[in-house]
Amino acid sequence: MLLLRCPLLLLLLPLSSRPQKLPTRDEELFQMQIRDKAFFHDSSVIPDGAEISSYLFRDTPKRYFFVVEEDNTPLAVTVTPCDAPLEWKLSVQELPEEASGDGSGEPEPLEQQKQQITNEEGTELFSYKGNDVEYFVSSSSPSGLYQLDLLSTEKDTHFKVYATTTPESDQPYPELPYDPRIDVTSLGRTTVTLAWKPSPTASLLKQPIQYCIVINKEHNFKSLCAVEAKLSSDDAFMMAPKPGLDFSPFDFAHFGFPPDNNSGKERGFLKSSSKFGRQTSSKPRVDLHKVCIGNKNIFTVSDLKPDTQYYFDMFAVNTNTNMSTAYIGTFARTKEEAKQKTVELKDGKVTDVFIKRKGAKFLRFAPVSSHQKVTFSLHSCLDAVQIQVRRDGKLLLSQNVEGVRQFQLRGKAKAKYLIRLKGSKKGASVLKILATSRPNKQSFPSLPEDTRIKAFDKLRTCSSVTVAWLGTQERNKFCIYKREVDDNYNEEQKKREQNQCLGPDTRKKSEKVLCKYFHSQNIQKAVTTETIRGLQPGKSYLLDVYVIGHGGHSVKYQSKLVKTRKFC
Repeated sequence: MLLLRCPLLLLLLPLSSRPQKLPTRDEELFQMQIRDKAFFHDSSVIPDGAEISSYLFRDTPKRYFFVVEEDNTPLAVTVTPCDAPLEWKLSVQELPEEASGDGSGEPEPLEQQKQQITNEEGTELFSYKGNDVEYFVSSSSPSGLYQLDLLSTEKDTHFKVYATTTPESDQPYPELPYDPRIDVTSLGRTTVTLAWKPSPTASLLKQPIQYCIVINKEHNFKSLCAVEAKLSSDDAFMMAPKPGLDFSPFDFAHFGFPPDNNSGKERGFLKSSSKFGRQTSSKPRVDLHKVCIGNKNIFTVSDLKPDTQYYFDMFAVNTNTNMSTAYIGTFARTKEEAKQKTVELKDGKVTDVFIKRKGAKFLRFAPVSSHQKVTFSLHSCLDAVQIQVRRDGKLLLSQNVEGVRQFQLRGKAKAKYLIRLKGSKKGASVLKILATSRPNKQSFPSLPEDTRIKAFDKLRTCSSVTVAWLGTQERNKFCIYKREVDDNYNEEQKKREQNQCLGPDTRKKSEKVLCKYFHSQNIQKAVTTETIRGLQPGKSYLLDVYVIGHGGHSVKYQSKLVKTRKFC
């Protein structure tokens, strides 16, 4: 195959009246040219042994040429459609061996030469219409000028072409195993485990192969090029110049076509920068994911949605050539989410709820009698949780709750309320909830906005510490507890013990300091102080304050770490 631009080829043909054999492939020149692939971007000549990427405007045919110099030459041509079906045809015509018929030896005008060669249809060797990666392979091809004609009738699109006269030695595409299917070996609600047989290119030929998995909800893909087209901007071709204009290699680098100078790396798509005056409106494709996993042949896809159908495709990529081959894709539906049991809430009774990490629980409240208002009281013991309340299907409330919160909603005769509680992403959630249609039924004590305990450093002695905390206008019982801890006790350990739902009944009697009632009608003066005595010099203590409501339920303030003076 000859590495020449077509105009140059046409100029060379009539220079001699004697039969002329075209030169064989200059390997040094070939290697230099395929390293500078911009040489082919603007050309209608297909290089021997290198994949090219190009474009097609809708209903605008494109023609490529290459020369086979000798008869009985092996030939392989591969065309890869990316994001639209293609119609393509490969044909061959004989090369003219003599110059102009008048025998003058004067070269014919360029246009006459062009018509002499390219206006002939030639002999059709192969044609195809569709979006599959399709091949023409011949172990013995005649010499001649080969033409590859391509057309896209659906939309503007791009594609890849690879042609070689040494298919046996090149082998740029990874070979598929005898069974190229992807097996689903395990199926869960949010996970799917896939396994496949390794490519012989890796296991036998020891070439560097990595596997790339593509996951989406729409359909299987037939090429990695099609995946990249889907991942790129929908409007990439809006930036392309109109047919007939000259293209420079610079243009190709900035209107959505894949860069070709990253051999051995994962191929991607360039996005134009604003400084070039062209921009694509890139739309995130949250339903299409590609991940390359090295040379493993088993992989678990996680974080999927339950009861959802997914399509899985696997591509073997030769990291030396950056060319890929598709396995036979598969699909699978994840298992259904386990049906949630709905917990019935009783009017005025506190219910304990445990929720797994990222999990959810459903509760139902159906007041027996007609009611004007419904009150939901929620006590989140650890991290914040989300509460949603629907009345007869209509969303009334959706909020995140931390600590103790109370929500009062307008009632409706014979209404039923569905409560959805969603846990934290950090870990499991523990909470208490109370629903009631009776006014003034309050089981949880009211809390101030600030539930910290303040220690006064200047009042600290070798045997005592003085602390203060805020109260409310409601008269409540407060109990304070102390516990000696090691000097290396830190905030992380304290955080693990911050379950606000654990009451004084879980503490040792020896840790109790005192209990007292306290409130103030003036919220600005609702502050109380207490001095804790009988402590050891230079020791660290963890202090806890519990507020206990009329219904007996308690809420713990934020723990406070204090230390007595070592020398007094």
